[in-house]
Amino acid sequence: MPFYEYQCGACGHDFEAMQKMSDDPLTDCPECGKPSLKKMISAPGFRLKGGGWYETDFKSGSKKNLHDGGKGSESKSSGSGGGDSASK
Repeated sequence: MPFYEYQCGACGHDFEAMQKMSDDPLTDCPECGKPSLKKMISAPGFRLKGGGWYETDFKSGSKKNLHDGGKGSESKSSGSGGGDSASK
């Protein structure tokens, strides 16, 4: 669930609240009790880092060790280079 930042227009109190995306925005300030909360725009609380999905993320059993560091794809591509002789 994401965190949302709120600020009270009456007393200036600001805080974060963890809510579902489908939840209605909060309205009552927990500090002064007045219905003057506004949702603030802020940066996301997480960063996606790295190269993306790994080949083994959704595999099970013996299929997990299929990646050979690109060596297999290089040998296959060099093997397909003989396609010129096959087209003659």
